Amino acid sequence: MKTVAVLGGGIGGLAASFYLCKNPQVAKVIVLESSSRFGGWLWSLRRSDGAVFELGPRGIRPAGAVGTNTLNMVEDLGLEEAILPVSYNHVASKNRYLYVNGQLHKLPSGISGILKTVAPFSRPLLFSLLTEIFVKKGREEDESIHSFVSRRLGKELADLAVDSVCRGVFAGDCKKLSVRSCFPWLYMAEQQRGSLTLGFLLGSGSAPEIVPGPLAQRAKREAWAQWSLKRGVETLPESITEFLQQSGKVELHRDAAVGQIIPTTSGWKVHLEDGVISADHLMAALPAKALSCILPPSCQGLVQQLQDISTVTVAVASLEYEGSILPVTVMMGGAWFQNVFGAPQAVSADSLLARATEAVRCHLGHCVAPSWSHVALHRDCIPQYHLGHFQRVDTMRAFIKNNNLLLSLIGSAYDGVSVNDVIFSGRRAVAELLGGGV
Repeated sequence: MKTVAVLGGGIGGLAASFYLCKNPQVAKVIVLESSSRFGGWLWSLRRSDGAVFELGPRGIRPAGAVGTNTLNMVEDLGLEEAILPVSYNHVASKNRYLYVNGQLHKLPSGISGILKTVAPFSRPLLFSLLTEIFVKKGREEDESIHSFVSRRLGKELADLAVDSVCRGVFAGDCKKLSVRSCFPWLYMAEQQRGSLTLGFLLGSGSAPEIVPGPLAQRAKREAWAQWSLKRGVETLPESITEFLQQSGKVELHRDAAVGQIIPTTSGWKVHLEDGVISADHLMAALPAKALSCILPPSCQGLVQQLQDISTVTVAVASLEYEGSILPVTVMMGGAWFQNVFGAPQAVSADSLLARATEAVRCHLGHCVAPSWSHVALHRDCIPQYHLGHFQRVDTMRAFIKNNNLLLSLIGSAYDGVSVNDVIFSGRRAVAELLGGGV
């Protein structure tokens, strides 16, 4: 394998480049990013006084094989001293709230919390978990998250808790999102164990085996709930970029929008505004619709599937209040952006800021104006895995295989939207290309 071109310099494209760079089979890696910066949605606003506000993900979870994989990468990059961990014992982990009917309700935690009735729920959570064991297995190939949880744990949990989780993770509507694609471990627990409770206790699915390094072992030992970095999560893509620059076999191109990609007998021709690049293989880490716009007519079957993956827009308002030790971040929109604010291209920063400060006043009691604020509008930032998403992804990858396209699909549009999932998609694509396990 001589040359691999990576389309997109977000965390998925950078992760793929990181793993390609470390493999001796690859002679050259070319990273093409259309914007002026690398890192994609991992974007930290750093003020001159040392304050850091996250414009995208605020932290990364260490759980599971994909969480271990990311921590191993952090260790490889020498970022151990920059880690800011938050344990499950920390007050920020224990104090979780739901805003229901104009009131904040603290979620139950620990064994004592699930044994008693806690508002806004009408019965102890333990009751739902115990009765769930006797619910029959679903027969559908896919099901909405709301339908799945309602069937197994009750409509109240689906309406209140799970709906809130889906808004927080996917900025999406749990009545439209696929349980099989968004929460595959839930789907597999039912399929393999017949119960979520038994699946949690006995395990389910076939997670990849990732050997934890010292940092991942520390995270488990100290019971980290999530972690960040001292100068913000953007430190991670910045460190990967520096690693790639120093490797000697990676070309990094900013402001390099791809106009079209054309398959050849030996690879691809990548057409840019100022020239053409040849590559033996392409790793596409672009948003699905962006990739669909540069594929040739011979890939029409793939184009249509890519265009069917919808996305949502999220506004992030960062606020600071005089005398408060807690900066506030308000995320708004998602699947409801158009209905609440109108077309993203027409909404003003002032109107978003007004809505954010009103939410803080209503929910947290801050009645004065913020002393500092910043509003970022992230258009089409989170893919939505609607019903049948797994079939769409299978169809796309079958098209690539059947047409002998030297192309890999990576990023948040396919196999998970979390930072960990996107990084792991890059690692898995490199392993599939070059042989060997992940």
